Amino acid sequence: MSPADEKLWATLIHVGGIFLYFVPSLIGYLLLKDRGPFIRAHGATALNFQITMAIGATVSLVLMAIFIGYLTLAAIWVILVVFSIIAALAANRGEGYTYPLAFKFVS
Repeated sequence: MSPADEKLWATLIHVGGIFLYFVPSLIGYLLLKDRGPFIRAHGATALNFQITMAIGATVSLVLMAIFIGYLTLAAIWVILVVFSIIAALAANRGEGYTYPLAFKFVS
């Protein structure tokens, strides 16, 4: 895979997470991880972040019983959008990116 293609796929993996949560990250990681270290790193990073946000969203859904969950879910959505855009811009420039607030599940 050419470096331009790697940058494109890495960017799409990060942006796709905004709309489809962890699905683009999981598919991208599983299908493209052997195509180069750049795409593997971005796929794993995006997948870790999306899994972390999914855990946070699940906790927020439980907390909706006491109404604080609505605020935490909104905060998680804003964090997801902002950091995914920042990561997509870094991938498009050919740079690495590490999400803050993300636990490492996949390496």
